[in-house]
This record gives sequence, structure tokens and C-alpha cells, in this order.
Amino acid sequence: MPRPVTRPSTSGDMLRLVREDGIATRTELGRITGLSRPAVASRVAELIARGLVVERADGPSTGGRPPARLEFNAAGGTVLVANLGHSRGQLAVCDLAGTIITRSDGPPAEGSPGKTLSRLLDEWASLLETSGIDAATVRGVGLGVPDAVEHTTGRWDAVEIGPPISDRFGVPAYLDNEVNAAALGEHGAHPGVHDLLFVKVSTGIGAGLIAGGRIQRGALGAAGEIGHVPVPSPADAPCRCGNVNCVEAIAGGTALLARSPAEDLSGLAALARSGDPATVALLRDAGRRIGEVVATAVNLLNPAVVVLGGDLVGADEPLIAGLREVVYQRSTALATRTLRIEPSRLGEAAGLTGCAAMVLDRILAPETLDAPATATPR
Repeated sequence: MPRPVTRPSTSGDMLRLVREDGIATRTELGRITGLSRPAVASRVAELIARGLVVERADGPSTGGRPPARLEFNAAGGTVLVANLGHSRGQLAVCDLAGTIITRSDGPPAEGSPGKTLSRLLDEWASLLETSGIDAATVRGVGLGVPDAVEHTTGRWDAVEIGPPISDRFGVPAYLDNEVNAAALGEHGAHPGVHDLLFVKVSTGIGAGLIAGGRIQRGALGAAGEIGHVPVPSPADAPCRCGNVNCVEAIAGGTALLARSPAEDLSGLAALARSGDPATVALLRDAGRRIGEVVATAVNLLNPAVVVLGGDLVGADEPLIAGLREVVYQRSTALATRTLRIEPSRLGEAAGLTGCAAMVLDRILAPETLDAPATATPR
């Protein structure tokens, strides 16, 4: 159902109606916005000139010439994205619908944002070149990193990421924590869900929260660090926060691997897939311990879905089983009445898809498209 129009409709409003609400004809746009036919035609012509809308003469006929149908042009540009974890990274080029066109694996975030950005700029340029994609099609850049960031200002460890990216590609850049990015990606894969909790289990444990259809970052952008929560169980080793009773130490990375013959989480996942009894039991116990924290989050936030992702995707059945066991025991009956706890639908692509969504929601927003600085077609 198209949202109500409360002010004179701009070109940006028209694009939103076409892109998000599926409005496909000038007549419908005029009826919804109350604009005259010439006004609608002018705004549609501007969107077509900017490569954001295409018109196809294949609409259903009611007796005369078939009406032209308007479509959002996903091929009208690209966005560059990268999602960096503590252990590895990924980068990609996406179209304006957020679909990955080409991607590659890369190293994780380095010791300093400056070194990481310098490397990423070259890697993006190389990916564009090897894929035959013109750098002039790039309309924005999205980056997810494994640290708390200042999302509003685009600062990562006090380094503003926008200037070097703008200098190289001439487009705006947007930044968020990698788990928030994955939460955005998973939200898009759950149509109709407005409240979702994404939990990533990797070398650390983090969470991203979608509430009311929007990502929640907290007052300073540090929301979601559920790994740093003491629980009344001993651990073999402290996590990076130094707390030996931290959930992250017990269930993510160090303590898990200390009890496993695997060298890393991919090895642990392989053992789980093979049905190794000790590994399966270990993961189920880890799920229970993570569930102690997730149960509190479920009571507090009442999400419709809890999604589990990270490096154990594909071998996470025992982890999810343990998590479900505790969450359904410790959360209220009302909070769990229709709650779903399930594995990631996007797998390792969740972060890249979420980074693209973060960029597209900004660069295609009416206030951005209608700003004077962006009024000229690329």
C-alpha cells in the first residue's frame, strides 16, 4: 500500500513510489500525489535522464494503446561494498537493487583504518577493472568493519572514511559495524519482518538489532556487543576484554578452539558437519551459553526472528539447538509465542548485501536525490 503523500511530491518521492511501492504508471503517480499530468511527466523525465527509471511499452491494454510501464532501473549504476571481519574480508560491486554483480575475498581489517582504506581503494579499482565495469557508474560506497564506529560522522577509530573514498571515486561513503551490516542484509531477506535480532558467532560474538524496521545502533553506535557479558560459568581463557567469565571467552573463538582439535572455526565447522560427537556436544553447549544472553534480549526486545550467522554457517544445527533450548526455557511465554530462531538465509553474503542496503537507502532517498548538489545527472 503506497504511503500517504503529505507535501508536494518531488522527483525523489516519485522514485520511492516506483522503487519501493511498485507504482508503474504515470496515471497512478498522479492519482497518489495529486500532481498534474505535466508535473508528473516532468519528474518522470528527470528520473529517466538520471538513469534511475526506465519505461517499457508493455503494460496491459484496456482497448487502446498499451500504457507505458515505469520500472526502477537497477542497472542504472553500481555501489562498491566491503565487509571486513577480524579474520577475513569480502568486497563486491552491486547494482542499484543491491544484487551482487561481482565479488572477491580479501584480507581482514588491518591494524589501522588508514592502511585498510588504502588497500581497499586499490582492491575496489581492481575488481571494477577485471569485471569490465566502468568506474563512472559508481554512485556510492558502503563499508562494514569489526569495531564500534561513529556511524553518523563516518568515523572509524577517529578516521573519517569519506574523504579518501570521495577523492578516489567521487561518491559518498557510509560506514557501520560489520554485524549491523549483516543484520541489515538479513532484514532484507525476511520480508514482512520489522523486528529482528541477528547474532554473529565467529572469533567474537556480536549482535545487530532491527526494531520497527530500522537498525538500532545505540547512543554512541556501540550497541550489540553481547559477547562482553559475564555469565556464572568458568572459561578456559579470557576473551580480548580480559574477563574469564565472558560469553565470548566461553562460546566464541578462544575457549571453543582450546577444547577442539580444529585450528580455526572453519575446521570446527568441518568437524561438526562430519558428526564428530565431541564437537557437536561442544557446539550445543556453546549454544546454551549464548542462549543465556539471547534470552534476556528476547525478553527485553521481543523480536519476531532471531537469526544466527557467522563462520559456523552450514554446521550450526547443534549451536542453534542449544540456543533454542535455553531461550524457550528462560524467555517469557508471550515473547516466544511466535518467535523463530533460525540460521542465516544469506550466509556469508549477508554483510555485503547489508552494506549495499545501507548505501542505497541513503543515495536513493528523496532528500538526497532532491538536493541541489545531486540534481545533475551523472
